[in-house]
Amino acid sequence: QLQLVESGGGLVQAGASLRLACAASGRAFSGTAMGWFRQAPGKERSAVARISWRGLISNYADSVKGRFTISRDNAKKTAYLQMDSLKPEDTAVYYCAADLHERDGLPAARFYEYWGQGTQITVSS
Repeated sequence: QLQLVESGGGLVQAGASLRLACAASGRAFSGTAMGWFRQAPGKERSAVARISWRGLISNYADSVKGRFTISRDNAKKTAYLQMDSLKPEDTAVYYCAADLHERDGLPAARFYEYWGQGTQITVSS
């Protein structure tokens, strides 16, 4: 089992920055790929970013490229999502997730085995 807990959400104005953290406990964190997803009201959960277990490969949704940065610290068992130049359309509940397998690209939610509880990000205009 792997437990994931997100933190760092909140209400910000457009153009601001936030950093989300995803703290892991339980099984080995360093052997899992980590992803961030978001879900806005009435919409499906969509992939935002993903990082390989060594942190060498990262992928991003087109909508956040150049603004969001995913990273991880395996010693601290924590993954991060740095979000800059936030826009109102970034408003959603953000989830971190763990995938026990290395995959290419930005896999859909069904490929992830473990999920955090989510944290709300609201960006006002």
